[in-house]
Amino acid sequence: MKIILPPNRQNQRTLCEFRDQLLIIGANGAGKTRFTDYLIQDLKDKAFCLSALDALYGGVERPARHADSIDEIYDKMVERASLFHVDTNLCADKLVALLLHDEIVNLLKYKIIYSENSGAELKQTKLDKVIRVWQKIFPSNKILLEEGKLVFRKNGDEGRYSPMRLSDGEKAVLFYLGAVLYAPKNATVFVDSPSIFLHPTVSNMLWNEIENMRRDCTFVYTTHDLDFAASRLGTTVVWVKDYDATADRWDYSIVNDYSGLSDEVYLSIIGSRKPVLFIEGDSTHSIDSKLYPLIFPEFTVKPLGSCNKVIETVRTFNDQTGFHHLDSYGIVDRDRRDAKEVEYLRLKKILVPDVAEVENLLLLEDVVKAVASYRNKDENKVFAHVKKQILSIFKEQLKEQALQHTRHRVKRMVEYRIDRKFAKITDLENHMMELVNEINPGGIYAQLCAEFAEYSKKGDYASVIRVLNEKTMLNSCGVGQLCGLTNADGYLHCILNILRSECAQAPRIRKAVMAAFGITKQEMLGKRE
Repeated sequence: MKIILPPNRQNQRTLCEFRDQLLIIGANGAGKTRFTDYLIQDLKDKAFCLSALDALYGGVERPARHADSIDEIYDKMVERASLFHVDTNLCADKLVALLLHDEIVNLLKYKIIYSENSGAELKQTKLDKVIRVWQKIFPSNKILLEEGKLVFRKNGDEGRYSPMRLSDGEKAVLFYLGAVLYAPKNATVFVDSPSIFLHPTVSNMLWNEIENMRRDCTFVYTTHDLDFAASRLGTTVVWVKDYDATADRWDYSIVNDYSGLSDEVYLSIIGSRKPVLFIEGDSTHSIDSKLYPLIFPEFTVKPLGSCNKVIETVRTFNDQTGFHHLDSYGIVDRDRRDAKEVEYLRLKKILVPDVAEVENLLLLEDVVKAVASYRNKDENKVFAHVKKQILSIFKEQLKEQALQHTRHRVKRMVEYRIDRKFAKITDLENHMMELVNEINPGGIYAQLCAEFAEYSKKGDYASVIRVLNEKTMLNSCGVGQLCGLTNADGYLHCILNILRSECAQAPRIRKAVMAAFGITKQEMLGKRE
């Protein structure tokens, strides 16, 4: 998606490219609402605007109505002899009338079609979609359609009540779920204060569901809620800093996720009280930044690039508890670290998985089986084939992998042994001469070859993916094609979609990945209390 941003202080307009969502953040009074209005007017009828505050309580519309707004759609329905109408001017009430109108029209059409074809299927309506997601968000609160009215019932309570008796948060959820279904195809949906009235856990689930419902649409969120901003990791961010009303210009910056923000802004973001998880990779392309926010939604996940940067930042951050009350963890790939290195890092709150690298997490047995099940494939057959391919790759590369592990261990041992004081250069030279015999690279290599050969002989899949570093393995083992997907990228995107949509396989994937780290989320969160 490409969008041209309003004029900056130099009176220049900037082309902003982003994927699915754009996040406009800024403090109160920074001019972000005017900034958003400028974009809406630029896009004209391609824009579809949502505001729960205006919908529930009314207010001055900004900017002028578009042809496809909820108000305009309702007015057109009334002109066409509506089956339902409301006595108030609130957008939320008009939306309920629209949903009921469309429901009855669908039933009447079905009656006509059924009279000619008794095998006809009743089409899913917008209200059906709203009810489906509503039940996921509020499983104890049922939506019912009785005598042409929308009513609600709590589990275990036979009493019914109207939408008027819902809490503001429930009304906001109902409005957003219904209204977004009336957005034109491929619309740019502007959402003002998307988390207003909502608890953070409800807000995150709601917008994940809505984005999943309308994948054809682009979403532009305007907010100063840093909890909500943190939940949209991976989204392109426009930070609106200030507005010059006289010149009608803005001071703003475009960043990809939070990695480009200043320390001041980042510290404001973690002021949302969420614990912080520092990871390897960048915020745009790495698997880490795509996967971990969905595995650890309770954390603010921040990519830092290298593993050394992660380790150092976690140490520094946790040493600064006098300035904040948050705890932080890091995640680094295992790579070729031995058990002692892994244990040392874990004591420093650096999580290291029992697989060689992040790609190998996607090849965990239960992850492969969960994706296969999601794709309606025989999960045992799919995994058996993947296992066979991985073991074959490992057997071919066994000596090469052993050599790389040997190199890593020798390098670490040399670093440890020369990290001491020497009285003169000859002492250092003599020490270096003795290191070859002391470290014994040949012995380490022979031992690793024997260990790796045993893994191969026994078909020890878990041990193999713990030591096998091979970036092309996802493609080479054919797991994507076995699951009915085009390639490894399709396999990754399928995993991410499962986690975002919270379908039946999502808990299985999360449990498998968490188990690889040897710690539960409860333990991680409990340690900061």
